[in-house]
Amino acid sequence: MKLNLTSVALALVLPTAVFAQDSIMSTAGNYPNSYTSGSANVSPFTQESKRFNDWAISAGAGVPLMQSSDLTSIKGFGAGKNLYGWSAYLSVDKAITHAFGLKLQYDKGESRQGFVNTKDNEASTAGDGARTQYDALSVLGDINFSNLLRRVDNHSPFRWALHGYAGVGTLAYRTYRQDAGPVYNQSMVTEVKPFKLGSLFGQAGAGLKYRATRSLDLEARGMYIVTGDDTFDGARSTTVNDSPSDNLINITLGATLNLGKHESHLFWHDPLQEIYYKLDVLADKNQDVEVCKKGDADNDGVCDDWDRQLDTPAGARVDGAGVALDTDLDGVIDLYDKCVTVPGPVENNGCPTNSSSTVTDNTRTLEGIEFDLNSDRILPSNTPILNNAVNYINSSEGSYYVIGGTDTRGTDAYNQKLSERRANNVKNYLIQNGVNAGKIDAIGKGETNLKYPECDPATKCPEWKNRANRRVYFEAK
Repeated sequence: MKLNLTSVALALVLPTAVFAQDSIMSTAGNYPNSYTSGSANVSPFTQESKRFNDWAISAGAGVPLMQSSDLTSIKGFGAGKNLYGWSAYLSVDKAITHAFGLKLQYDKGESRQGFVNTKDNEASTAGDGARTQYDALSVLGDINFSNLLRRVDNHSPFRWALHGYAGVGTLAYRTYRQDAGPVYNQSMVTEVKPFKLGSLFGQAGAGLKYRATRSLDLEARGMYIVTGDDTFDGARSTTVNDSPSDNLINITLGATLNLGKHESHLFWHDPLQEIYYKLDVLADKNQDVEVCKKGDADNDGVCDDWDRQLDTPAGARVDGAGVALDTDLDGVIDLYDKCVTVPGPVENNGCPTNSSSTVTDNTRTLEGIEFDLNSDRILPSNTPILNNAVNYINSSEGSYYVIGGTDTRGTDAYNQKLSERRANNVKNYLIQNGVNAGKIDAIGKGETNLKYPECDPATKCPEWKNRANRRVYFEAK
């Protein structure tokens, strides 16, 4: 079968961009079974199911420069000498998608402009001078250009991001002017209150962010502030080169504290990192690509390139990922379930039973769990599997190894430590939920025991196979 490359690209990339916040998590009570459908464990989106932080607090300080006005701060624009004031900002930030967010921001500062520094409290005959103390409250849109323009998954964390900002708000200020002359004569000449029609202003600019730690970002930002007011600079209205609006350039350095318990903030998540397959870049865009490069070994209608269950039993119905369907979500696929619409245990062929029984089959393999890249955090979707492991281990007489693994990215030493952290996190979870600590031991095997050994290096395999290698699984002692 052959499809046009453009059609395939759109079909693969668009769903990933839409669902930037992964809301998949498992429901409790599923019986572990090797034929369980991976699509069974889905619940509605909630705050608890989010995989990324999306709130932050930002603060910074800098220098405002009066640029488009009668009295300016920069000598090159006509002032007698360069005059520097101060500014500061504080904002509460919300990321809505991986590429767009909103800020509620408070700015405070003092600009200094003209031919004399009014903070010196000295008379000057060189010309007029002024300073403006201002407070501003605004709502800003935040566009993450680095994520918006990202087109390929680089399989590694990125630490720099370019952001663009624009918004409107309300401005309050007081302006003090000092007229040229032999006598010091500074006085307040203008005062504007906030939340009035005449106090509206706009600002726009850009910032370059650096991800210093998981929770802390550093940023250099430049903003252009349009006051819409000709009296903001404190110049007399009779000035010859009178401007319709006095505008500021505000240069700041700041920091952002990302709030939340998750490993990463939504703005720092690569939206293409979760794609399970890769399109080769072809010189001729009109060239056709072969969809099933590796065939369909289990004849379930899903190509092996994307099939998450390569040994689907013959005759089983499958979902789009090639996983056998389980209509009643009881852990027994429909092919073997004698009660397809009513949940029941695997021992009773998927039909309900009125009596409970203790599982004593020590040959049964406990189901393992998978992890995000470079993470040892247990995902909400894995808690039902671990809860079932608690029940099984407590009901059995044996003891077990909790074994951690990684994919082949990273050094051997890093992967060994990461696998140990994953195994210990699962062990601690089991103990906290009732497993006797003497029945389990945690072991890290790094990348030495891959579920898919052909994924060395990781670039040889689709992402779903590499994710399957990032696991914790169980073995009987």
